Amino acid sequence: MKKNNWLFYAAVTTISWGVWGALIELPEKSGFPATLGYVVWSLTMVPCALSALWISRVKLARDGRSVFYGLIVGLFGAGGQLLLFEALREGPAYIVFPIVSLFPILTVVLSMLFLRERGSVRQWAGIGVSLAAIFLLSYQPATGGRVRSIVWLLLAILVFILWGAQAFIMKFATQRMNEESIFFYMMAGALLLTPVALYMTSFSGAINVGFRGPWLAAMIHVLNSIGALTLVYALRYGKAIVVVPMTGLSPLITVGISLILYAVIPGPILLTGVGLAMAGIYLLSE
Repeated sequence: MKKNNWLFYAAVTTISWGVWGALIELPEKSGFPATLGYVVWSLTMVPCALSALWISRVKLARDGRSVFYGLIVGLFGAGGQLLLFEALREGPAYIVFPIVSLFPILTVVLSMLFLRERGSVRQWAGIGVSLAAIFLLSYQPATGGRVRSIVWLLLAILVFILWGAQAFIMKFATQRMNEESIFFYMMAGALLLTPVALYMTSFSGAINVGFRGPWLAAMIHVLNSIGALTLVYALRYGKAIVVVPMTGLSPLITVGISLILYAVIPGPILLTGVGLAMAGIYLLSE
C-alpha cells in the first residue's frame, strides 16, 4: 500500500457509508429494532477484522498500549452510536443530526493542536465547504413533536465529542501500531457494548427475525464495517484534517441513492448541501 492510496481508502469509506445510510432504515421498518441492528453491526466487524489480519499477514499487536488505543477508538465510536439512539428517542432529529454531523470540526482542531497537521489553501477551502455541506446534508425538517427535556441535547453534544475524539485518536494510533490491530480492537470495543444495546431494546413487541430482519441488517451493516476499516487505512496515509471531512460527506451518496430508490425530491437545503459536497470533494482530493 502506497502513501497516495489515502484518497482511494477515503473514497471507499465515503461510498460504503453513503450506501449504508440509504439502506439502514429498511430492517427497522420491517420490525427489526435499531438497537438489535447495532448488535448485528458489531458482529459484521468480526469477519472484516479477521480478513484484514489474514490478508496483510501482520501480527496482532498485544502490548498494553496498542490494546488501550484500539479499545478507546472502538468504545468511543460504538458508545457514541448507542448514545445517539437515546438522544433520538427524546430529541428532535433536525437538531440532533446537525450537531453530531459536525464532529469533524473537533477532529480538525485536535489534529492541528497535537499532531501539527497543516493544509494547503485549497485544502482549507475544501474543509470549510465540506463542513457546511455536512451540516446541510444532515438537516431534517421539524416534525412538531414534543420535546420533554434537554437531556437529548447533552447526549448529542457528547456524541459530537466522542466521534470527534475517536477520529483523532485513530490517527494518533496509526503512527504507533498497525492498522489491522486498531480495527481488531475497535471490533472488540463494539462487541463489549452489545449487552448495553440489548438492554436498550424493547422486546415487548414482535421482532422480525426473518430475512428482512437480522439477515438484511447484516448485509447492510457490513458496508459500515468495511468503511470503518478503510477509514483506518485512509488515516494511516492521509491527514486527519482532510480525510475526516471528506468521509463526512457520505450523506451525499445517501441523498443520491434515496432519490433513485424512494423518489425523494431534495429541497433547497439538501440541494445546496449536495452542491457544496461536490465542491468539497473536488477541493479535498488534491
